[in-house]
Amino acid sequence: MIKNKNRTMKKWEPYLYILPVIIIVFIVYIYPIINIFRYSFMSIQGENEVFVGLENYRFIKSDYIFWKSLKNNGTLLLVVPIITILALVVTIFLYERVKGWKFYRSVVFLPFILPSVVIGIVFIYILEKNGILNTVLNQVGLGKLALDWLGNPKITIYTLMAVIIWRELGFGVVLILAAMLSLPEEINEAAKLDGANWFQEHVYVTIPQIKPVLSFFIIDEAISMLTGVFGYVYVLTGGGPGFETSVLELYIWKYAFAYKAYGVASAVAVILLLIISIIMIASMKSIKLEQKSATNFNY
Repeated sequence: MIKNKNRTMKKWEPYLYILPVIIIVFIVYIYPIINIFRYSFMSIQGENEVFVGLENYRFIKSDYIFWKSLKNNGTLLLVVPIITILALVVTIFLYERVKGWKFYRSVVFLPFILPSVVIGIVFIYILEKNGILNTVLNQVGLGKLALDWLGNPKITIYTLMAVIIWRELGFGVVLILAAMLSLPEEINEAAKLDGANWFQEHVYVTIPQIKPVLSFFIIDEAISMLTGVFGYVYVLTGGGPGFETSVLELYIWKYAFAYKAYGVASAVAVILLLIISIIMIASMKSIKLEQKSATNFNY
């Protein structure tokens, strides 16, 4: 009897060790997600909760600002291929150990450690109509290039994209560079001996070896363009001019904290969560297929 009891205790012992972590994860992540799903079917006024079914989702479906915000998030996804290519180009030059490459690496990474709010405030002074950039352009005789970077509805979203690329580039460079520096140099040397030029060496030898890291970076940036741009938008443009830079995060914030429409905000949060989940599942399946095909090819 005692032996059976000891066996039962040993069987459950590992789960007891991780129980505190499970409880924390449930409180911090699972419980809020469950509540968001529940609130999305409610109309909340003070302490009163009224079940309204799909009414919040119907409101969202007919709301122009929601679709405009979703479109803007889709436009910001263009940042992902641009920043990936830029990060690869910069990283390859640093990987070639150009003179002062360690200093350049630090300079490129520096913007990433700054909070997005701080970056937004700095770029307001630079990009506003009478800001530093337009002042310099006017003084050097390039006044025709001086634009209302934050107030022109035709270019504001692209100005926002440029600021995001400037900050996020450092993360990509450091991440990819770390992966490249861990590669065995013998493979690149063998490629050079076989007659591969600079372009062929990196496209056909270096880059294929760091595909897992590139996949992680692409997925991370795609998710960031959906859930990590609030700071830039809120500080730089506030979603304007009009709704030209409104994004789903800002939409959720306005309905939750400005309009006190928690049900609508929760419904949009659920939609955003589903979009991110689809991206993650599709990406993971794509990575698994790549790994499977690579394994079969090697076999």
